[in-house]
Amino acid sequence: MVYKQQIAWKKLESNLPEKFHFTEEYKPNEEWWDWIGHRVHLDTFRNENADAKIILLHGVGTNGRQLSLIVGGPLANKNYETIAIDMPTYGMTQVKKGEIVTYDDWVNLASDYIDDESKKDGRPIFLYGLSAGGMETFHVAAKNKKVKGIIGMTFLDQRKQMVRDETSHDIFMSRIGIPAAGLMRKIGLGFLKIPMKIASKMYTLANNDTVLKIMLHDKTSAGNLATMTFLDSYGNYKPEMEPEIFDTCPVLLTQPALDRWTPKYLSIPFLAALKNVEHEIVDLENGGHYPVEQPALDELVEAINYFIKKYK
Repeated sequence: MVYKQQIAWKKLESNLPEKFHFTEEYKPNEEWWDWIGHRVHLDTFRNENADAKIILLHGVGTNGRQLSLIVGGPLANKNYETIAIDMPTYGMTQVKKGEIVTYDDWVNLASDYIDDESKKDGRPIFLYGLSAGGMETFHVAAKNKKVKGIIGMTFLDQRKQMVRDETSHDIFMSRIGIPAAGLMRKIGLGFLKIPMKIASKMYTLANNDTVLKIMLHDKTSAGNLATMTFLDSYGNYKPEMEPEIFDTCPVLLTQPALDRWTPKYLSIPFLAALKNVEHEIVDLENGGHYPVEQPALDELVEAINYFIKKYK
């Protein structure tokens, strides 16, 4: 299946400002990339004349097409090449038969894809991550060390209890559920799945009720299921470099001002720990966690554009 055949993102699109709507002339191409048996779907706005590439990483409630709508396409209109990756179990990516996906796979996949893109030409590569994709940009940059800058909508270290408590569905899931996922994995039940909306505050994904309903019913994004193995690996991932010694590239937090899932104070400890790279924060006025509101959408695109021009 491809997004051309899917209706969920089209319903979501109808709730965005008209200038964010795709047309016959303005839309991403759908490509496939093979990675250790997974058939990975890419939403691309290729542009050989662009002087920078932006790779987009979704979170645990979104997919690549939803990023193409609010970030990939608008940045392509700013003359960047953009690629939105559907991580295994999300979007249109086809998971290798019998494989149980971990969060480590997501990090390794993105790192290997950056290596592939780097071999094509020497253009600078930036990463943008929405929601859990924000911290993933850090994890990938810490591992790969080739990117010129990372932009996150949030930077959440799930190893910290405060972050788990605030972002899990409830205290029971935070204090009991996540540790239990690790136990299930150890005793061979890591394949068991639960809806991500039970594990997390998915009900705060969007502030627009219509958009939220669309996304929660979309099994390729917010309606997805997660294995115990994935939840355990996501909650306990250890980066190649801790923030205190991270020296790969500058960092930008683009924080929606009305984010009910991951408010800014959850990302501050991560940013405060960055001692060796420049970092900054841009607040997105009126934006929810997955922003569909103005002026947050325009501010997001402009903040990324300014950041890339500064550091490319």
